Order: sequence, then structure tokens, then C-alpha cells
Amino acid sequence: MQTARPEMDGLSSEPALKGSTISDNPTDNSQMIQAQTKAQLSPEELVAKAIAPVKREFLRPPPVRPSNNNTNTDSLTTDGDDAVSESKPAPILQEKKSKRQLKRERHQERKSGAHLCNVVAKSGNVSSCPYKDKCRFSHDVEAFKAQKLADLEGSCPFLDNGGPCPYGLSCRFSGTHHDGDVVPAVTTTAKKNNSELNGLNKDVQKLLWKNKMKFPKADNILKLLGLHGPGKKGKSMDNVKDGQILANGCVDVDGNGCRNVALEANNEVECSPKVLEEEDKPDEAYVQLEKGKDMGNEKDDQIVANGAGIVDGNGCCNLASEAKNEVECSYEALEDLKPDEESVADELRPLKRAKSSVSDVCSVEVDSDPSVHIKDEDKSCVQNEQTTVTEHTLPDTDKSLKLHLCEKKLIDFRDKLYLAPLTTVGNLPFRRVCKVLGADVTCGEMAMCTNLLQGQASEWALLRRHSSEDLFGVQICGAYPDTVARTVELIEKHCTVDFVDINMGCPIDIVVNKGAGSALLTKPMRMKSVIEASSRAVDTPVTIKVRTGYFEGKNRIDSLIEDFGNWGATAVTIHGRTRQQRYSKLADWEYIYTCARAAPHNLQVLGNGDVFSYLDWSNHKSNCPELSSCMIGRGALIKPWIFTEIKEKRHWDISSGERLEILKDYVRFGLEHWGSDTRGVETTRHFLLEWLSYTCRYIPVGLLDVIPQRINWRPPSYFGRDDLETLMASDSAADWIRISEMLLGKVPAGFTFSPKHKSNAYDRAENG
Repeated sequence: MQTARPEMDGLSSEPALKGSTISDNPTDNSQMIQAQTKAQLSPEELVAKAIAPVKREFLRPPPVRPSNNNTNTDSLTTDGDDAVSESKPAPILQEKKSKRQLKRERHQERKSGAHLCNVVAKSGNVSSCPYKDKCRFSHDVEAFKAQKLADLEGSCPFLDNGGPCPYGLSCRFSGTHHDGDVVPAVTTTAKKNNSELNGLNKDVQKLLWKNKMKFPKADNILKLLGLHGPGKKGKSMDNVKDGQILANGCVDVDGNGCRNVALEANNEVECSPKVLEEEDKPDEAYVQLEKGKDMGNEKDDQIVANGAGIVDGNGCCNLASEAKNEVECSYEALEDLKPDEESVADELRPLKRAKSSVSDVCSVEVDSDPSVHIKDEDKSCVQNEQTTVTEHTLPDTDKSLKLHLCEKKLIDFRDKLYLAPLTTVGNLPFRRVCKVLGADVTCGEMAMCTNLLQGQASEWALLRRHSSEDLFGVQICGAYPDTVARTVELIEKHCTVDFVDINMGCPIDIVVNKGAGSALLTKPMRMKSVIEASSRAVDTPVTIKVRTGYFEGKNRIDSLIEDFGNWGATAVTIHGRTRQQRYSKLADWEYIYTCARAAPHNLQVLGNGDVFSYLDWSNHKSNCPELSSCMIGRGALIKPWIFTEIKEKRHWDISSGERLEILKDYVRFGLEHWGSDTRGVETTRHFLLEWLSYTCRYIPVGLLDVIPQRINWRPPSYFGRDDLETLMASDSAADWIRISEMLLGKVPAGFTFSPKHKSNAYDRAENG
């Protein structure tokens, strides 16, 4: 070991040599003194301070870096940059260019040799482009070859898979292509479709752009539940005055609590707020929470079927229906019947609606939230004069609306290794790496519902699925039941997924401020509406992901867990932190156990948070057998071989060479996904660097005094067992770029990088 360290001059010696010198900066010297003090502490004392107990023979002083607030100072720089920055003149205010001028410059840039037409690049023939001289891109093949960057080492990933390269001349491995090889466009499309699924169809995108996409299932369910979009929210409360609810002039509640329903001549008015089925009644605690009154004594719902009701002065509803009007009007009475009215109630109790159609339900469209009910003093009794129950046939578009929860397609998460949906880093190439290393369930990155409904190609790219992902789901995030329900229906119709996960725990400010993510934790009735509308609109299983609560110390999932299954969720994943905690402190697994034990039998509960070794997985499963599985997030980012460790029940002391092979697989998968041209290479490099900002936190098992490593441990500066391991342990962006250059060639001139994500749990010493 000792003889290997002086040989650091080759691969990653620069950070080590800088760190071993004495700095003139007092701050740097104090850091070195603190490092020496830490080296004198026992492993138990280091663990108590959340510092990784690295063996003393591998410790080194922290590297000296210039103190600058610029986050890009760690990026790759060239000699003389400091001198240039010191003599840099003050910025000159440039004249703002017009839109026409900017458009003209973009057009000229496309016509330059750097932007070769894709059709010409694939075939190598200038005359193959159907647009000829009107094409927006360059057809000068020689000019493109003159300025093209040097080819990368290795072979083309598309040729390795036995197919033609779809990038032709623009491929960075074009030197390995056969001379005169012409790539048919049809063959290329077929090749991509065989490996990746869930692409955005152009016709679907145009319908979404023009807002002409139809959502029959979601719209019918929303009408049935009385749910409406955010634009109409709150209108019902504005109309509730002196005991009257007015909507479209159809419903009038008089002082006795009776409703007068007036049908227009066309009889095309849809009437009725939500009909609560017995299994869909809200929990007593939430009714008290939302309405401030006890609903425990309310037993019977009065339903008027197959007709439109006109309530007389005695509080009774006379039914009138025309032959032309084949509709069903229904509403719920929320008051207990008086003792002398029990006989009337028995006569008016509705028959079972086994063959009734949701599309036949006619209801007055009341712009109200489902949590708004009639006041306590409102009383109503209904007298059913029509005893004939008409059987209707369900239209093809509405057959799934009758699907009972127990008849829905189920997915079993028990004892399966679940890779969490991870924003930015949890892309398709990374999921393929985790599948190779043993992951059972994968889920796409979180996609916003509004962006999907608008047909944004970048958002639809998050739904892409590789053929190797045999158990795959997508995660969406929305604030309102109508957007979420329509998005779920859209995904089921145009994508191939095994489940849809609704994110109700995202702590990001931009998401929470829109009422989505963790903001739903403060609105349980909104949560109920979102889950009910989305789960009833599709046959695909719907799962949810939540945090323990919004504010620290105020957990509330234990009071909601019994209702998640009744609302339609197949499974719930509980992240053991609140929104206020973000990722600071350790996850509260005891609370997750409590929720799992309180969950109904038809609801699977998964835990999430700080799973970083097979011991963590085994302990959680043994401590709470009711727990179906554990979702692994940051643990898989730092060491994706955690899935192999769990399945083989061992601590894998992986070598730097084995880790480099994993990075090579990621690069190969990335080039297949994003492309092997210059743009695809740089996109792959960007996401590789984002991933390396997490992998540098891993400490090899052979270097630790205490195993396994905990996810909240802050690693000190240390030498690896070889040069590559030392380079992989660096937290400098310049060293991450050097690793990327080993795999993807030199970076372009002026390239800089700063990681997008930064975990709070890694910046504080008081974690846990």
C-alpha cells in the first residue's frame, strides 16, 4: 500500500500533491489541523460525529482549493486562467438584438458545416434529402468532416448490437463503419422501437398541442365524483348563501333543506353532486377535520334514481321524467331520518345498481369541491314513485368505470428490489445499469402532468422504457384531480406501463408552490379526490408516494393510511422524513413501521429512506413483516451494486476496475439512448458527471474500520488502494471531468460543470 502512493503522478496525483503541501491560508491550515484531530479519534467517536471511520493509513490532508463563491471553480481549467481572471476588464453592456436578428443568426448557424442534415448524414448522399436546397441544414459533407471532432476510441454501440448506426457520418465512431454503408430510415426506426418503448407519437402530440385530445373515462369519472378543474374551484362556496346552492340555475335549496330541480326544455343538463358508495365514505376523522362536525351517526344515503326530482313544500321529492330523457338523477342526503320517518326510508332505499350505467347518471353540474356538503340544518326526505329500474347498456368507452377495486390488475411488490424514481440521475441508462446489477422494479423520473398534457417532448421522454425493464412504472405529479386523472388515462392509452405512481411527497419549492407534491399532505380531501379520480379512470394500478408529513414533528400519514386503499391506491411508499426536513437527519423508520401495521390488508406499504446496505434491508424486513418492500434511492446512486449485495447478502468490496466497468456500461447505454453523435456524446457526459457527483461519496469496504457505511457519514479525504480509486473518491468536479474524458474523450473548449443536486444530509455535521 505504502509503495503505491508515490506513484500518484500519473492518473490523479494533482489533488493529492496539492493537499500534502502547507498553505499560506490560515483557513486551509486549520482544516489540516482538524483532519489530524479527527485521525486521533476512535472509530466509535467518529461514527458518533457522523464521520466515516476510514483507516488511519489511508487518511490524507484535505486538498487545498481557492476560496471562491463561484461553483464552477472546480471545473476543468487551463493554465493561466487565474491571470486572465485578474486582468479581466469590466463587462461591456451589449446592445440587445432583435428577435429577427436572433432568428437570422440561428438560421445561419444551422447552415454552417457543423450542422449537417440528418438525412445526408445517415446515407452519405447529398441528393437523398427530400428538401434539396430548401433544407434548413447544411449539405456540405466535406465542410462537416473538416470541422468534426476526432473519433472516440472503441466501436459504435449500434454496430455492436447488430444493427446499422442511425447517425452515419455524424457518429463519433464513424471510423468503424463500413465504407458505403447506407442506413435505411425504416430499419433505424424499427431498431429503436424494439429496444425502447413509450415514445411520443407525432399525431398524439399535435392533438395535445391543439387541446383536442379526448379523455372520456376521466371526464365521466370526474362528473360522477363532482370534481372540476382548478379554474372553477371555490365557486360553490361563493354560491352558498342563506342555505341555498345555485349552479347553472338548476338546483335551489330552500330553507327546509329541500332541493328544487328544474329541467330545461332540452333536458341536456347534468345534475347531481357525488353519490357516495358505502365503501367510499370518508373516514370520520377527516370529516371532522374538514367540516368540523361529527358524522358518526349518519347511516343512510337517500338516492333518487331514474328521474329528475322536484321538491315540494313538504320536503318530499316528486319525480318527473320525460320519455325523451333517459337519465338518472341522484344525490345524497347527509342527515339522519327522524324516528317517525324510518318506514318511509325503508320504502325509499334504492335498489342495487348492478347494471346501471355511469353514463346514464344525469346530475346537475355543481361547481363545488367534493368536501363541501349541505349544512346540518338541511333536511330532505325523498319519495320514490317510480319503481321500474331500467337496465342500460354501457358504451365501450365507459365499461372500465364499473370495474371494482378488487377486480383491478394488481402488482405484487413483496420482497422485490425497487429502484426509486430519481430526478435527473434516474434516467433510462442508469436504470439499465441497475437492472443488470439486480433491481427488480424500476420507475421513470417524475413528470409533471401539465407538461405531459401540453405534449412537451422533453417531458414525454421521461416516460421512455427499455425492453429490459420487465416491471416498470412511471411517476407523475399534479395538483388537481382532473389533470392527474386525464394524465393517467393518456399514459394508459399511449404507453406501456405496469403501474402509475403519483408523487405526493416532492419537497421542491417550485412543485409545492403549485399545490402539488408535499403540498397535498396539507389537503387530505384533495388527496382523496386525486387518488379516487385517477384510480377509477384506468385499469392500471395506481400507487402513491408520500412523506410522513409536511411540518417536522407533525406526522399525519398514520391517520390517512387506512383510507388510501379505500380510495383506490394499490400501494403506498412512505419516505420517512417530512417535507420540512428535506433530506436532513435520518429517516424515521419506526413511524413507517407504525403505518405499515395500521394499513389495511389490500394496501401494500413500502418504506423509503437511508437504505444503504443489505443489513439495512434485512433489518427493516425483520423488524416489520407487514412491510412489503423497501424503495432504494440515494443508496443506488452512490453504489448501484447495492441490489447485488442484498440478493447475495454480503458487503461487496468492489475494486476500482469493477466500478470503471460499470461506468463503461452506463456510457454505452447512454450513447444508445441519447445518440452517438457529438450532441449525444455531450449529453451522455453531462448525466455521467451528475452521477459521479454521487458515486464519489462511496468509501470502499476495505478502507473502513466499521462496516457497513452509513448514508449520512461524511467521508474525510483519503487515499485509495490505487490511483483510480483515489480519483473516484475526489469530490472535485475537475476530477469527475477527467473520469469522463477516460470514457468519452476530451471535453469541448470552455466546458464547465457544476452538479445540479446537493443533499442537505451531506452538508451538515449534525445529521442523525
